[in-house]
This record gives sequence, C-alpha cells and structure tokens, in this order.
Amino acid sequence: MRRLAALVAALDEATDTQGRLAALVAHFRTAPEADRVWAVALLAGRRPRRTATHAQLRDWAAAAAAIPPWLFDEAHAVTGDLAETAALVLPPPGTVRDPGLAVWMERLVALAALGEAARRAAVLEAWAGLDTPGRIVLNRLVTGGFRPEVTRRQLAQALSLATGQDEAAVAAALAGEWDPARTPFAALVARPAGAGLAPLPFCPDRRLDGPPEALGDPALWLAERAWDGLRAQIIARDGALAIWAQAEGLVTDRFPEIAPLARALPQGCTLEGEVLAWAGAAPLPAAALRARLGRGRLTRRQLDAAPAVFIASDLLEAAGRDLRAAPFADRRTRLAALVAGLPAGGPLRLSLELPFADWAALYALRAGARAAGAVGLMLSRRAAPRGGDHDPSDRWRWPCAPMTVDAVMVYAHPGPGRAAAPFTGFTFALRDGEALVPVARAASGLTVAELADIAAFVRGNTLERFGPVRRLRPELVFEIAFEGIDASPRHKAGLALRHPRILRWRRDLPAAAAGTLGALREMLPPAAPG
Repeated sequence: MRRLAALVAALDEATDTQGRLAALVAHFRTAPEADRVWAVALLAGRRPRRTATHAQLRDWAAAAAAIPPWLFDEAHAVTGDLAETAALVLPPPGTVRDPGLAVWMERLVALAALGEAARRAAVLEAWAGLDTPGRIVLNRLVTGGFRPEVTRRQLAQALSLATGQDEAAVAAALAGEWDPARTPFAALVARPAGAGLAPLPFCPDRRLDGPPEALGDPALWLAERAWDGLRAQIIARDGALAIWAQAEGLVTDRFPEIAPLARALPQGCTLEGEVLAWAGAAPLPAAALRARLGRGRLTRRQLDAAPAVFIASDLLEAAGRDLRAAPFADRRTRLAALVAGLPAGGPLRLSLELPFADWAALYALRAGARAAGAVGLMLSRRAAPRGGDHDPSDRWRWPCAPMTVDAVMVYAHPGPGRAAAPFTGFTFALRDGEALVPVARAASGLTVAELADIAAFVRGNTLERFGPVRRLRPELVFEIAFEGIDASPRHKAGLALRHPRILRWRRDLPAAAAGTLGALREMLPPAAPG
C-alpha cells in the first residue's frame, strides 16, 4: 500500500502528462510483480466492490479516534476530503505493516462477503498498521472513491515504456478480460493480440476563430457537421477490429455494437471519424457516450440507453494501402463507396458533405448546426493530403456561436500548486425564484488583475468555508459562455453546460439582474426520439 500511496502522491503532484508518465514508469519498473498487476487494475478502473459507505467510514473513524461526530464533521469541513479526514484523526499506528498491495487487495476483496461488524473490525485492523498516506488510499478503496486521473492511453504508454513491449499490444491486453488476482504481469503486457491494429496519427485540426473568408476561395473547401463525440479510428485487419480514441486509447470493449463491422468491413482499412451516442435522427448528449468510458462491465440497459454509431469522415487506409498522400476529396470518394457497400442500418455512417456556393451560405449552415445536434462545422481543404507533412491549416473546426447567460458567482475554488492567484476556479448560479441554484463551474477567461480583484472580494465576503472552498456573498455577476446544454439529473439544476467559460465580468449588473434557471431550461434542445 505504501508504494501505491507514493504513486498516487506523485500523480497528484505532476503538472503535465510527462510527469505522470515518469511516475507510472518508475512504479512499474520497481514494484513487486503481483503489486504491479493490481496497480494496473486499479488505475484502469477495476476497483473492488465498495465495502463501506461514507457515513460508515465517518462513524468508524470518529469512534476509533474517540471524538464526537460533530468534531469529525468540523475537521472534514477544513480538509474537504472524507478519506483524508479519517486518516488524519486516527491515532498514529503502533507498527507500520506493509505486506504489499496484492495482499491488501485480497483482504479488501474478501470484505464484500462479510457483515458490517466484521468489515468494521477488518478496516480498524488495517488502519492500525498503515501510515497516513496508506490510510488515505485504503479509505478511498473501501468507499469506492479511488479514481486517479490516468487515461487508458497514458497507462498503456507507461507500461510500454517500462517493459519495452508494443503499446498497441499492451492496450489490447488491458481492454480484454483478465483477473488481477490470477494474471502474471509478464503475461499481461506481452500478449501479441492487437499489435497489428495500431492506429495512424490522428488528423490535427485548429479552431477557426476569425471569419472563414480568410480561407480564400470557398470552392476549395468541403464542409461537414462537427459533433461533440469521441474522436476515433476504426481499424479492420486480419478479421479483427479495433476502435482507438484520440484521447482514451483502445476503447473497442466500450462499444460492442460496433464490433460486427469486423465482418462487414473490407480488410486492411482504417477509417477516421467520431463515435456518437445516437437515437432516432439526432445524437444524444455527449455525457451519454462518455459515461461508458468510466464504467467497469457494461450492462444491456446501459447499451440500450445510449446506442453508439461511428460517423466516418476520412479513409486513411484501404486494402492495406496507405491513402494519406491522396487528396482529401479522393479519399472521401473512396470512403463513400466503401460505406455504400455495407448493409443499411448498421453502426457505420458517412459524414454528410454540406454543399455551399459562397461564404454567406456557409454562415447559414453554421447557424443551423446546433438545431441538428452538432457543435459547429468542419472545414477541410479538398486537395489536402494526410501525409507526415500534413498542414493543420488544411482542416478547421468552426464552432457554433456560443450560448451565453449572466450568472452570479457563489463559490471560489483554490488554484493548483503555488498559483499566482489564490482562487482560479469559480461556481456560478442562476436565480430560481428567491433561491440561487449553481449551474456551472469555470476556470478560464479572467485577467490577472481581475483574479486579484476577486481574491480581495473573497477575503471580505466569505460566508462559509468547506475546506479550501469559499462560499461567497452573491454579488458579482459574470457572463458565462458555453457550447451547449443537456438535461442532467446528477446536477442540482437538472442541467449541465458544455465547456463553460467566463466571457466577461459584468460589473454593470447587480445580482438581481442575473439570468434565471427557467430561461436556461428554454435553451434545452428537443428530446431525441426513442
């Protein structure tokens, strides 16, 4: 447990991807074999079943520390973290015992079959032999809150660097079925499956913030809808199929409804596009799709609630031949012929070209994109290749004009590390009758001088403290921009804003003039059929 706690601390302190990779590689090179397997499992999201609720952990820790529950709650308000609070209030251990992560995990897995009294006794015994960092990790494992910010792709990269094995093969092994209690580390990282299904470099695109007229002749450009999906490639070779996401790595197991394409697609082809959750004639909210990535075993109910499709926009390889040097228009023609040869109604669809005669017509297409469930337009130069010297200026993402709302700042959150400003993230609320309901959190869009002014406001207008978070007197109003809005039962407002950001400080508006929750609900798109 001590090694895992050190790894978690190193991941938390890392400020960039390279720092996280370095911490992971060092751990996988030095930890005992059985412990490495369990570390991989935990980082990949294969957490053991939760064996204690937050309330139980609070009561157990307060009793072990001989303090009243109200005092524990006061300490919790200061730290803002239940697992850390429980670890800190406990008396120091007599003798630290660390038999290794594999042994600890065997004990935690066995807890699921015990009654509450036995689970409590086992957790108390574990606390007695762990130092504070180890207790924090144990507490998060017991309550199901162990969630290090490591993507599948980073995990596969780290294992590849630590062992010298092919990254694609490692990613394929991690996505398969394996039991951390019975799988040797060498077998996990050395499986050959998937080595021939590695993706090609993803096509870069840039955000078009200025007018499209700067791109020249509109006849040189092809327009498609831009979706808020999962940027991905589908590779079909030797009767097998792999789905690689640009940010997540291998995600084939997350989308079993797309797997039948292994039999339908011509072998030796690579397609690029987006995975979307789709119902009827429109995409479902992006959250419905991304929820699959953080789950363990997917259920039929979850799959039926968000059926996935792949919207193909480019053909990078056909019959084993690399097509990236060909003009984009030629690749599109071949892609259209490939899709036309597949059975209708399947999970693979062709992204539609949106014809436009001039830039004015393109503006009209962009204005109607949101009504179609899209987030903007993709513009690709028809004659552009996709070789190693691909120019990012050949492909642009032109987002829809942002939606906006005037909201009241109600919470201030501290910045990471030794930030120049003590508070860099903020929660914003809208009026709902006499109440203010939080609707979004944003951490970008303010100048250094504005952050300093807000810090001064926080010092004199804090109503409550929740650990490092401050609840503020609701006086400051800001214009918040966002790309879309979805219904969300997980949020108090029943709504979730996509990519919220601070557009400007409305110093001219009092809190009473802020927007309302009812007006925000009116921005919701129509519910998808089915």
